[in-house]
Amino acid sequence: MHHLNLITRRGFLDRSMKLGLGVALSTLVDVPLVLKRALAEGNIGVPGPNGATKKLLFIFLRGANDGLNALIPVRDDAYNSTNRPDLYIPEDGAAGIYDATTGVADFPASSSNSAATDFNTFWYGNSIALRNGFAALHPSLKFLAPVHNAGDLVLAHRVGYPKQSRSHFDSQRYWENGTPNNNVLQEGIFYRALVESGLARTAPLTGVSIQSALPLLLRGSAAAMTNLNDPTRYELLGVPNTAAGKFKALGGIQTATPYPFPAKLSRELLNLQYENLSQTLQIFDGITGFDETGNLFEDDTPTDGDVGPYYLFPTAAAKNGGGRYHTALNGQGQPAPDPNKFVVDDTNPAYAFFRNLKAAALVLNNTDAIIAGTEVTGWDTHNNQGGVTGTHASLLRRVGWAMYALRKYFSVYGRGNNAPSADRKVNWDDVVVVTLSEFGRTTIQNANNGTDHAEAGTMFVAGGAVRGGVYGCHPNDQYNGHALPWITGQIGSMFGVNDRYLKRVIDYRSVLGELIRDHLGATPSQLGRIIPGYADAGEHLLGGGTSSLDGTPIAGELGIV
Repeated sequence: MHHLNLITRRGFLDRSMKLGLGVALSTLVDVPLVLKRALAEGNIGVPGPNGATKKLLFIFLRGANDGLNALIPVRDDAYNSTNRPDLYIPEDGAAGIYDATTGVADFPASSSNSAATDFNTFWYGNSIALRNGFAALHPSLKFLAPVHNAGDLVLAHRVGYPKQSRSHFDSQRYWENGTPNNNVLQEGIFYRALVESGLARTAPLTGVSIQSALPLLLRGSAAAMTNLNDPTRYELLGVPNTAAGKFKALGGIQTATPYPFPAKLSRELLNLQYENLSQTLQIFDGITGFDETGNLFEDDTPTDGDVGPYYLFPTAAAKNGGGRYHTALNGQGQPAPDPNKFVVDDTNPAYAFFRNLKAAALVLNNTDAIIAGTEVTGWDTHNNQGGVTGTHASLLRRVGWAMYALRKYFSVYGRGNNAPSADRKVNWDDVVVVTLSEFGRTTIQNANNGTDHAEAGTMFVAGGAVRGGVYGCHPNDQYNGHALPWITGQIGSMFGVNDRYLKRVIDYRSVLGELIRDHLGATPSQLGRIIPGYADAGEHLLGGGTSSLDGTPIAGELGIV
């Protein structure tokens, strides 16, 4: 049975005695904001002059995304069919298409005309020129093009950290705890940001993950964050969201409230947490769209050259792209949504991801939560990775559509669009979306038509207030006065580590640090506690320089917000 993972897989009761029973789901405590934040500095969780609170949505690409086939260094002659015979993405043959520097990406839209050769949404088989004179996108990322063209997308290449581990377990931990090569620290970078807000102990619905278990990103011992592994069964002990289920859950809370806790066990705190838990159940109950019948969020214009708008969160074949407008015969000769018009692969994992992504967006849009997110698994592509099509292409389709859909969701259904002034909703300008992935993959494909664990990779950051563009993927790259060119050829950047791996120039902590300080509102001193590397001048995470940890020149912050 699906259930609500209140804290971690170690169990609710064990942690609750340490943290205060019910903390994981408490929210909207009836205490003035100024009192909640009495000892806090900075502006994390504080509404701005327009009444909006800045928020962050994360997507962890677990297994290690092949950045070289996502954000393609198409003008590096070492990216070729010799090094990647089965993975190589062909170039567009149009003259000068990769040399242009307009900054406007191609958008190979399909057609609503069933007789057209481009009726397939992903008919385009070449890399998509980003027009920065060097880089391109995998064709499965075509829906990133409109986000990029709006100036709302940061494409960062050559991202990593010092002394890169090629262990999934270790590297995921370092990305999540924000302290590379520290195997001891078991608390997350986003957890520390939320603790620094001063809200995490009294309004614990500050960080929410929608996945199988609470990720290290949101774990820590001083306050509990919320994890939902099935947003349609989010109540106490996984009781379904029905009238009978709510009666049972609330009855259990009320029965437990009078329990005579000794003073040393913080009886008043526990009673308050029970009260807040019951309030939280009602708050989640008021969010429309967790279930399938409420998943009616649409694009605001006809999508991809089709006859009408697409659903933003494809959770079933009937809501998958143009499948709602076009049909084809299934194996039994019956009409079914045409898979040529699907925006994501027609699989249960894809639909499960978009159910979780939708829930994360709903939580940010309709509650006081500051950070929410989920994950996409399956990126460990050692075998039969695929090129234009295949496993990696399908995974990229999910990421591309996710970014497109989130931009439209917060633009169309967020604050300001005829929403009442008291509404808690947020706008696209108030949100950043960021992807994380533990490392990149080998420059040369392996004997199994896949790629192995490597070093630097890519990050995608989207939002209405980001300074969009391509970072770290050009021979003229220069940041904070440091020249960090992409060196082409067989002894260039793609082989910069051990003659096999892409060498980093951007530290992932500089990207997250800038978002935590300049978007969420942390102070510089807070940032030094949230990301300890910022307090070490030799790491150069702020202004760039040569890392004292491994002697690698890095960019520092990119100025993306």
